[in-house]
Amino acid sequence: MKKMVTALISSLLVAGSLLSACSSGGNSATPANSSPSNQSAGATTPAPASEPAKGEPQVLHLNMEEPATLDPTFSEDTTSGAVIRAIYDGLTRLDENGNAINSLASDMKLSDDKLTYTFTLRDAKWSNGDPVTAQDFEFAWKYALDPKTGSPASYNYYAIKNGQAFTSSKAKAEDVGVKALDEKTLQVTMEHPTPFFPTLASFLPPINKKVVEANPKWANDPKTLVSNGPFKLETWEHKNKIVLVKNDTYWEKDVVKLDRIEFSMISDTNTELSMFQNGDLDWAGGPISGLPVDAVSPLKQEGKLLTKPKATSYYIRFNAERPPFTNVKVRKAFAYAINRQEIADNIGQAGQTPLMGITPITASLKPEGFFADNQPDEAKKLLAEGMKELGITKLPPITYLYNTSDRNKAIAETLQATWKNVLGVDVKLLNKETKVYLDDQEQGKFEITRSSWTADYNDSINFLQKFVEKYSSSNITRWHSPKYTELIQKSYVEKDPEKRKQILLEAETLLMDEMPLTGLFSDVNAWVQNDKVKGVRIDPLSKVDFKWAYKE
Repeated sequence: MKKMVTALISSLLVAGSLLSACSSGGNSATPANSSPSNQSAGATTPAPASEPAKGEPQVLHLNMEEPATLDPTFSEDTTSGAVIRAIYDGLTRLDENGNAINSLASDMKLSDDKLTYTFTLRDAKWSNGDPVTAQDFEFAWKYALDPKTGSPASYNYYAIKNGQAFTSSKAKAEDVGVKALDEKTLQVTMEHPTPFFPTLASFLPPINKKVVEANPKWANDPKTLVSNGPFKLETWEHKNKIVLVKNDTYWEKDVVKLDRIEFSMISDTNTELSMFQNGDLDWAGGPISGLPVDAVSPLKQEGKLLTKPKATSYYIRFNAERPPFTNVKVRKAFAYAINRQEIADNIGQAGQTPLMGITPITASLKPEGFFADNQPDEAKKLLAEGMKELGITKLPPITYLYNTSDRNKAIAETLQATWKNVLGVDVKLLNKETKVYLDDQEQGKFEITRSSWTADYNDSINFLQKFVEKYSSSNITRWHSPKYTELIQKSYVEKDPEKRKQILLEAETLLMDEMPLTGLFSDVNAWVQNDKVKGVRIDPLSKVDFKWAYKE
């Protein structure tokens, strides 16, 4: 079990600062962020402590929702990310402690001014036999930043010089600080020193330029999807199953022990748990699925439940362009009415921590929160004041949008009852499958919606920067504050850790004063697994990696 680290974030904090005692052991590879002049890393995996089963195919059976996309350019959800991590490889990958280690990059050097990274690439191939080149990285990252692409994850690349300027049409592609010096050398220049960039690079894989330009829908079909990771896509039967098979063109294929990973797509968590108990699944629950709410406590008492804290905020967002949530007092009324401790204890049941901010406890700037939990009287007062300011005596229809899961449903029903009991407000619940739910969020088709965010690197800026631009797929609240934007931009260039912390604390304070969103809890992973399954890595950022997995 990983120790929980509650730390004030400095500019040097990276995901590797979290401690973990995973049973898979240490890693002999040189960490990609260990020093400015990293030496070449060899194979990223030591020999397993026990041996995989012999004589029969190694097949891992799992369950998940339908991924929204398998194109890294457009991926933001956990399910898509898990599959993408299995079928793609970046410059780095994360070890079991969340430290970045060299992967496609055999070497990384950082300039003395901490602004320029130079990566040397290994000999590696795409699943179609093409060589993986530095040009593939340059193309992929600029493609994600191109305003014509409309990537919802473009902000992940803003630390790169002129990255945000290009997305905002204030710079050209050639101005962006990523350049292939030759087929094996990639140079990346940052806007400012970015010590967590080696961690972030593990989530920024290349894409094959020739394949993308030949077919805009290349990532929708196993016949056209070309990847470069430990596994490749063999089958994608929508709303039914996904099958991954070992990729024989992968540069480190000898360490990949699984022959196949078979994902079913059962949305009901009770059915998933029953399948696990019947031996049809090797795993049930987090991080890519969930457990039935009423099963968590019994599994915990039986000693079967595995849990691990993660850098994830579970929160709700208000649409600041839809009445009555155009009014800050109304937004606060709905936020203050919530009893977060009750939700954590009765629905989470696995060690979730009430969240009165947006950054999770692992990256919190103010662990005690920005306001008190469960304030029904204050909530009633604020609602009355807000309605008076809006000039209304009756609220318009209000809908709470959420995506399919047993836990999400239980939380939605609890919130619905709370708002009725405390505020006297009827809120309609609207449940949709993840892809439709995400589309509705991006198009602003909601009054209130549930959200969650898991850090790509364990720094509060990874949560706070999502709300800078008014109209972006990362800020579906449609809320905007020039002062907030100014603070986030100021934090990017502040080199003093204490001053940077204070700037970000001021930004999150402003966000909570305006309340376009409100936290519910800092999350944990909870799951059960077949005792024969070994080597699945769930790092402190809750990213799951099957590269090293096997069955005894």
